[in-house]
Amino acid sequence: MANGLGSSVRTGVASFLVAALAGACATSGAPDPEKFFQSKNSFWVTSLAFSPDGRRVLTGSGADDDTLKLFEAATGRLVRTFGGHSSTVWSVAFSPDGRRVLSGSRDKTLILWETATGRPVRSFEGHAGDVMSVAFSPDGRRVLSGGADGTLKLWEKATGRLVRTFEGHAHVVFSVAFSPDGRRVLSGSNDKTLKLWEEATGQLVRTLQGACEDGAFRRLFAGRAAGALGKL
Repeated sequence: MANGLGSSVRTGVASFLVAALAGACATSGAPDPEKFFQSKNSFWVTSLAFSPDGRRVLTGSGADDDTLKLFEAATGRLVRTFGGHSSTVWSVAFSPDGRRVLSGSRDKTLILWETATGRPVRSFEGHAGDVMSVAFSPDGRRVLSGGADGTLKLWEKATGRLVRTFEGHAHVVFSVAFSPDGRRVLSGSNDKTLKLWEEATGQLVRTLQGACEDGAFRRLFAGRAAGALGKL
């Protein structure tokens, strides 16, 4: 990709991030944001994800709804509702092949579901508090969760077996992610740190501090986001 075009794309993506975080994602020709999806989601939308092929959108909700909902991205049509959690669904994710979805809830569990039917496949129990964030490994064989108990947990998707627990945060773990090669995992916490871990051992590689210092957010998304994205 030519440098000029690459720069334009990176700047465009950064601009999109700023707009999304500001709640200003409406674009010319897009469906009316006051109507699109609204009639099917009458409660809090706490989490969302695109399917790998981009054709469907998954949401999690709370405020006594406590379900996942699957929509057609192009039309906003509700495809199905996944019911099974007993409290707010904080996080949702698609498996890499799109055949499974995963949810984490205030009821302290993760649930794995069949995308095509909405059938629950299995639940994962072990967190001592809300499950705030969930993610699939790049190969789809493991799942990762972060919780209000301050831990990350790694699970086998096929069996629900707890592989290991990552401990080191001093507060709620709000976000978790796998590296593209699956060898590292990353977590973000209310203790104002990010932590990088070895997936295979649970060993802490390093702690990144200063992410929540005053002005850091503005600096990142007001000009540096494009550079941080790297070459596209």
